Parts: sequence; structure tokens; C-alpha cells
Amino acid sequence: MELRQLEHFVAVAEEQHFTRAAERLAVSQSGLSASVRALEHELRTPLFSRTTRTVRLTEAGQALLVEAERTLAGARAARDAVDAVRGLLRGTLTLGVEQCVAGVSPARLLAAFHREHPHMEIRLRQEGTSSLLEGVAGGRLDLAFAATVSPPEWRGELVPLAREPMVVLCEPGHRLAVEGKPVAWGGLQGESFIDFHPDWGPRRAADEACAAAGARRTVALEVSDVHSLLELVHEGLGIAVVPHHFARKPEARGLVTVELEGAHLPVYESVVVLPPARAMSPGAKALMTLVRENPLRWER
Repeated sequence: MELRQLEHFVAVAEEQHFTRAAERLAVSQSGLSASVRALEHELRTPLFSRTTRTVRLTEAGQALLVEAERTLAGARAARDAVDAVRGLLRGTLTLGVEQCVAGVSPARLLAAFHREHPHMEIRLRQEGTSSLLEGVAGGRLDLAFAATVSPPEWRGELVPLAREPMVVLCEPGHRLAVEGKPVAWGGLQGESFIDFHPDWGPRRAADEACAAAGARRTVALEVSDVHSLLELVHEGLGIAVVPHHFARKPEARGLVTVELEGAHLPVYESVVVLPPARAMSPGAKALMTLVRENPLRWER
């Protein structure tokens, strides 16, 4: 079993398509297929279930993916460590970020990192918090900017970035806007909510606070981006419980912000998720040096 074969296998698993994986790796599709078949022959089991339209992992493929990602991450870390000793910072920095995470501008931070380390390849993945934790734990990500992570969920290091209350957003004609006063969870009974998918940090924070208050809510519309959420609120299709900084976005202009009151108020926290110190790649250490030297410089 060769590292090249594992790289091919992981690419196909992530793309769920042989042609796209071949394009991503800049190899021929026939060569990629042959490499995966050779790996399956060596392991004596199919790794993918193939149809004319889809490529999906088998149970054996799912088991291999975890170890393949960990093995490739270890190989990259070994190469990067040798380069670092030689005074060079090369290789790949792969990081994940939750959408609109507070306390940092990933674009600004990565631009500064690229200026200081132009030979490092940067890869960015936008995912929900649970996926980000899995990515760092499995070595697929060097680090991640995530939201609402509790210590029991993560055994590595968590570096705080920002903490802020969550508020209700509604359109001007909504009863909450007309009443013009703070509202408790009980005062939101019967409302239709617009929110993110359950994996996203703001949704997790709102769900946990609502459950702790003994209240129930119906999330009728689930979205995966902030722009869609704000647009749906503008159209009066529901209300949204969001981090306070969402209300300051240009797309939120015209919406009414209503504060939450009472017990079990939702709080949005953003953190940097890091693996144990011994497992940190040189690229991750260099990026965290930038984050720690002047945190305010990287805020939105």
C-alpha cells in the first residue's frame, strides 16, 4: 500500500466522482481507476459502490477513509517538520471555518499568512462545527475556526475568539417589532423559525438554550448560508435567533433586532480548535502565531 494510492482513494471518497478526483489530482482518470482497483485488490474488498452516476464508500471504504486521512496527515506533518528544521515553511495548511464565525476574518488572516509564507499551499473548507471537530480529530484539518464548542466535545486546545449574546431578528411588521420590548423564550411559542442546519454553531446554541428553558420551537425553514436566512426573514417567512453581529450586516438593514430576556439566554462563542500540541503542524503553529500576536487586528 503506497501513500499515492491512499491519496487517490481519499480524493475519490471526497469528490464522490472519479473524473472530478482525477482533475483535482491532475492525473488521468484511467490511472486513478487503476490505482484504486489495485488498492481494492490488495485489501481484497471493494472500497466503493459504483453506479453510472454515483460513487459511494462501502463499509470497508468508510473504515479505511479514517485511517487513510490520518496516515496522509502524518506523512505531511513529517515532511513539514523536516522543512521547518531547514528554515523553510512549505507544504499545505488545511483549515476549516464555520460560516461568519465571529472574532476573526479568515480572508484577512490567510492573506497575511500567505504574504509571510508564500511557499505554503492553503486549503480552506467551510463546514459546520461537528464536521470541523471531526476534521481536526481525524487529521483532515490542521485547525478550525468553529462556534459553540463545549470542552467535553474536544480534548485538544480551544482558543477563545469572541463571545456575544444572541438576538431575535424579525421584519418591521412582525408583532415583536411592533411591541418593541425584549422577549423571553415563552413569548416565542407558536412562532415559525428560520435557522441553520443542526450542525452549525448558531443553531446548536439556540437549540440548547431553548431546550434548557423548557420551551419548544419549530424550525420550518433550514438554510446553509447567512444571506438566505436574512432574505427569508425580510420576506416575513419567520423569525431567526442569531448572533448579535448578524444584525449589523448590510443584508440585515431594515430588520428589527429584539433582545432576549429571562433565564437560559443563548450565547454564541467562537473558538480556534487545535489538535494536541504534539500533533500541530508547522503551518498551524505559524498561523496561530499570527492570531495570538494581535487578535484585534484580525477581527471583522
